Amino acid sequence: MRKFKTVFMRGGTSKGCMFLREDLPEDRSQWDPIFLQVMGNPDPKQIDGMGGTVSSNNKIVIVWKSEEKDVDVEYLVGQVIVGKSQVDYKSNCGNMTAAVGPFAVEEGLLTITQPITTVRMLNRNTDKYINVTVPIDPQTGTFAQDGDCHIAGVDGTAAELKVNFLNPAGSKTGKLLPTGNVLDVLDIPGFGKIEASILDVSNPMVLVRAEDIGMKGTELPEEINSNTEVSALLEKIRGTAACMMGFAKDLEDATANSPAVPKVGFFTAPVTFTDIAGEQVEASDMDLCARVISVFKCHKACPLTSASSISVAAQLEGSIIEKTLGMPGNASGCVRIGHPSGVMTMYPDIVRQDGELKLPGVAVQRTARRIMDGTVYVRQ
Repeated sequence: MRKFKTVFMRGGTSKGCMFLREDLPEDRSQWDPIFLQVMGNPDPKQIDGMGGTVSSNNKIVIVWKSEEKDVDVEYLVGQVIVGKSQVDYKSNCGNMTAAVGPFAVEEGLLTITQPITTVRMLNRNTDKYINVTVPIDPQTGTFAQDGDCHIAGVDGTAAELKVNFLNPAGSKTGKLLPTGNVLDVLDIPGFGKIEASILDVSNPMVLVRAEDIGMKGTELPEEINSNTEVSALLEKIRGTAACMMGFAKDLEDATANSPAVPKVGFFTAPVTFTDIAGEQVEASDMDLCARVISVFKCHKACPLTSASSISVAAQLEGSIIEKTLGMPGNASGCVRIGHPSGVMTMYPDIVRQDGELKLPGVAVQRTARRIMDGTVYVRQ
């Protein structure tokens, strides 16, 4: 069997295999068969690989030193599609972005500064720049694993990483508002018209009200995934937005060839609910409550790139969130999003310049951890 060096890492609420580009074949056409075997595809149980049967546990990240000025490392994310012989490179993964900083530090890809090293990164899925602040352990001179930072969806605490997505608008479409509208009315086959906001912040996303699709907005992933009628409707909404943004020619094409872009989500007003760990999440701890579907399944925790879009929508006058809830957030500029694993706090930086909306950055608090490193084996 062929063997490749890899590091298995958790980044935020996702996990997957990190590869140095130099350890992979130069011929990129060989990559997908390797990554599919690494995760155990196309078997949906992924019994013969590292995959965790849901999209958030099926990430591939390829990292290399950058030759660009003011950039330390570049990276590319592959989303292995569970149950298929398909790897999707259309979008970045915000959670695994948090892992790239510590990985780069631990692999010696840049010069360390104490007590904090800012890793300047370029994501090659979106050609967007991200800075990740990585705390350094003074004794080991590398990533400080331990800390008191807790993020929803991950047990225990770890060192805080601040992930700042720089100028994240227009990652795939070139525009913050791909349709040119803060609010759109979508015509959904077999359903009718529905209001939505379509944004492209780190990753494209379409947002609708929970109540408009017959949901409360507090449902947990299993309940959403087992609701075939709502799942089919959400996929039609997602597919319609994909067509409007130019990612697909029709709904069937969107499902088959653009399953990860855009994401689709629904939201409601702050409400107390029980999370997937059985803990009560208080309405007073959030500014809105949201659920996000990615690759046909509801995420157990809000994807970071989706949280970026949601937080920006919350601060945009005329968006579906602002129209429904007013402008959620507080004086510190943060937007707190309730999701199936708890609450995520986002810091969108929106400015108006010469009558135009600008988005210098969106930051979030994350943690990451090296779980295992070694060699992964694939068949010839």
